[in-house]
Amino acid sequence: MKRPAYVTDKALKQFIKNALEEDIHDGDHSTLSTIPKDLEQSAKLLVKQNCILAGVELAEFIFKTFDKNLNVEIFIKDGSAAKVGDVALIVKGSARSILSTERLILNCMQRMSGIATLTHDWDSRLIGTKTKLLDTRKTTPNFRICEKWAVAIGGGTNHRYGLYDMIMLKDNHIDYNGSITNAVKMAKEYVKKNKKKLKIEVETRNLEEVQEAINAKVDRIMLDNMDVKTMKKAIKMINGSCESEASGGITRDQLKEIASTGVTFISAGALTHSAENIDLSLKAVK
Repeated sequence: MKRPAYVTDKALKQFIKNALEEDIHDGDHSTLSTIPKDLEQSAKLLVKQNCILAGVELAEFIFKTFDKNLNVEIFIKDGSAAKVGDVALIVKGSARSILSTERLILNCMQRMSGIATLTHDWDSRLIGTKTKLLDTRKTTPNFRICEKWAVAIGGGTNHRYGLYDMIMLKDNHIDYNGSITNAVKMAKEYVKKNKKKLKIEVETRNLEEVQEAINAKVDRIMLDNMDVKTMKKAIKMINGSCESEASGGITRDQLKEIASTGVTFISAGALTHSAENIDLSLKAVK
């Protein structure tokens, strides 16, 4: 699949640099002390749990960034279903390079595959509806690029990447500012003054706030922690004047019912903060 726009070579290289520095520091001494410099070997990435595989392209990028002479043969691509016993890829080349990158590869792929698998499961509940499944900013610091990429691989849609690419006025912004009306007015003035192209979303907690957000003419209204009955009333009030987003403690079992309200998006932090890692291993080819 095509990489999301935020997954640039520059961003990946910075992520890999920091990760390897954290792990290797002044040397992988276990490997340096026991593996000859010129020894070449192969290793296979073995799938030990049924999943939607994610992080394959990243794994190849990590291998090649660490050692451009490593050869990576891919058998299962990102977003594909994988089953126990499948071999996702085989890497050939310097045994030292394979061993020094093994844990980073596995940490990324196990986490990403867990997120992609959960996202795929949740997104399948929305088939036949027009509602899209969104992630959130509830991600692991310094690992957001991988976690959001995994959501996209699993079939979900990425919400804003960070604080810089969309204005979202949440409850504290509104409470600090006095009202939705005031907060939106200031946000629009800021966007105009600084010549930014940013959508404005407002979090609402009740139908009175929904009406205030409609009057303020925002791009998206978040319906936070509302029950389905209230949500239906809110969607009727919005009447297509802007996008809508259901959020707040969403569970898998609620997805179809929430989508039936006609809401544009459902956002769920669980996609990234509650996904379980998938069991994968990198084994020497004998």
